[in-house]
Amino acid sequence: MLLIEDLKVKLGKREILRHIDLEIRPGETHILFGPNGSGKTSLLMTIMGYPQYKVVSGKITFKGEDITHMSINERAELGIGMSYQRPPSIQGLKTRQLIDICCNNGGDTEALAEELNFSEFLGRDINVGFSGGEIKKSELLQLMAQDPDLYLFDEPESGVDLENISLIGNTINHLLRKNLHSTADKSKKEVVKERPKMGLIITHTGFILDYVTADRGQVLYNGVLACRSNPSAIFRQIKDEGYGECVRCAI
Repeated sequence: MLLIEDLKVKLGKREILRHIDLEIRPGETHILFGPNGSGKTSLLMTIMGYPQYKVVSGKITFKGEDITHMSINERAELGIGMSYQRPPSIQGLKTRQLIDICCNNGGDTEALAEELNFSEFLGRDINVGFSGGEIKKSELLQLMAQDPDLYLFDEPESGVDLENISLIGNTINHLLRKNLHSTADKSKKEVVKERPKMGLIITHTGFILDYVTADRGQVLYNGVLACRSNPSAIFRQIKDEGYGECVRCAI
């Protein structure tokens, strides 16, 4: 459903992504590791369509459509949503108003907020005076209302205390698996599992792996993707040996 082919991206005059090839199929969740400044957030911003990230060459396809040069709102309407590591504060816009705008599937703002223990914040300006954990809940609430097909998470556990990390992690796992159900194939008389939601999650701490069932892990190092493998195995290797082995894979 998401296919990136030989993507090269510049920010200003600097090349930040090189020869990126990535495929996320319906129902898959991918984990993206990498040191600071390696291009992880830049990749998410490029997928989301931020105009300052200039696609020099390559192609991004989503749901069979070429979205390489689509605007942000067109990609959002097509079914891409993003949770930001450092979203802005917006004075004069209440959280409730934004969630009402985001409700893509007729969702109930009050009910969604209750799931995150966030009801008391609906009357407050977006992210104004929020703690790190409260900001993450606000971001999740917006995604829950939008109900996209592809979820992009930029370090969802960043700034979240231990009391809230399980709520954040379990909510993300629920979002990525929420449409899991069985359908009978009459011709083969089999039960077919369907999980159309997709996710791409950036993590530094690896805490999210305690809650999210991920299908594949990858490392982005110096603008190049490497080390495609089991996400838990990659994380253990990074903890034990650092990114040295990933550098050898990327060369």
